[in-house]
Amino acid sequence: MTETLLDKDGVRLTVEGDTATVTLAVPAKRNAQSPAMWRMLTEAGRVLPGTVRVVVLRAEGPSFSAGLDRQAFTPEGFDGEPSFLDLARGTDDEVDAVIGAYQAAFTWWRRSDVLTIAAVQGHAVGAGFQLALACDLRVCADDVQFAMRETSLGLVPDLAGTKPLVGLVGYARALEICATGRFVHAAEAERTGLANLVVPAAELDGAVADLAAALLAAPRDAVVETKALLAGAAARSHEEQQTAERAAQTRRLRDLAGLAD
Repeated sequence: MTETLLDKDGVRLTVEGDTATVTLAVPAKRNAQSPAMWRMLTEAGRVLPGTVRVVVLRAEGPSFSAGLDRQAFTPEGFDGEPSFLDLARGTDDEVDAVIGAYQAAFTWWRRSDVLTIAAVQGHAVGAGFQLALACDLRVCADDVQFAMRETSLGLVPDLAGTKPLVGLVGYARALEICATGRFVHAAEAERTGLANLVVPAAELDGAVADLAAALLAAPRDAVVETKALLAGAAARSHEEQQTAERAAQTRRLRDLAGLAD
């Protein structure tokens, strides 16, 4: 049985068994993002049941997300929200706190107790690109178009997307993608590691379901430990990584032997 836990401000969270689905649900605006949407994305991570092992991020309509709603740059901004022009007039600490709150919508996807998959079709631009990058894995339709347009607008990508982008494609390619704002299409995304898999658009949902099922096949604790090992590998030396592997394996062996604390 599918249970809806959240459906507000363009974000819908449903749970079925050990799989949750977060859907961007503003197709008429190509799922353009706003601070209200970011708050609901953060809330989705907060209310996610502990039984969930896999989270799928998807979007209604032909585009995953066209990025930040340009209304943010108007003097009026969004109803009930400070405009970005007002934000610029704040102190450094005030601006830092606001952006930090926005980033929370993009950071919980990497936590160790769940595996996250972005199902990406059509445009994934700016904040949309960074939201796809927030997930562990990306399955893309063959019409996907990634672009980091912030630099073209005189800004920088600030929604936690720069580190995973560099990790996936390397510094030089990440710099070129961000500085030019160009589109990265499906073939390049798959070749460079941005996409784990590219499929025809009609097969996107099925491919994501197949991947989710494969991820659920292994015992949860083993997957959690493995994700933590891989996520921390880049920051560790070889010796530190080997130490982490030994500690993780010790925990797994004791658990399998019924000797865990």
